[in-house]
Amino acid sequence: MTGTQGFADEQSPRRLLASETVYSGQVWDVVKEKFTLTDDGEPLVRDYITHPGAVAILAMNDAGQVLLINQYRHPVRMTLWEIPAGLLDVDGEDFQVGAARELAEEADLMASEWQVLTDLFLSPGSSREALRIYLARGISEVPAAERHTRTHEEAEIKAEWVDLDDAVQAALQGRMHSPSAVAAVLAAAVARGNGFRDLRPADAPWPEHHSQHSTWPNGPVR
Repeated sequence: MTGTQGFADEQSPRRLLASETVYSGQVWDVVKEKFTLTDDGEPLVRDYITHPGAVAILAMNDAGQVLLINQYRHPVRMTLWEIPAGLLDVDGEDFQVGAARELAEEADLMASEWQVLTDLFLSPGSSREALRIYLARGISEVPAAERHTRTHEEAEIKAEWVDLDDAVQAALQGRMHSPSAVAAVLAAAVARGNGFRDLRPADAPWPEHHSQHSTWPNGPVR
């Protein structure tokens, strides 16, 4: 590759030979697929997790502080400092609307200004989970009578407003492990340098989310 200006990840469909769901879970399934890298290549088999995708929100107040929430995550047996986030599990829901819903449900907050901070695949070697992280500003509180009742792990959520620079240091020093939180605070620290003017609008296209394809990128099984 010569130069770095304008480089981007690209769709790279390969010939799909077979696909089956080998495990159906409450939130996501596991799919086994056989494919080839070239038309005459040897068949390869890979298992991966299907996923509805997710959104996450870095809320920033007028003082430049960002909201971090502390929540228990059972697979790693830790309480993690994260940012509000949730699944895109409402059929047909606009991505930013879903983000606003999650911000209200997990942090009792609303925002009047929304921008796309960054887009990620969280574990592309094993999952198709696509994550869009928003920067939310113009923060206000959800009226008490309209607040969501949190249950299970969410009932234990604690929230703290933290200086962005302190959050960056927590990420760099290995004190914060949530990939969405780490990516968000590092991206926000860079974007802050020019007043967030380079960020995309909240309704920017998100072609990497699977819902934007009428079929899987390489078409139907053949």
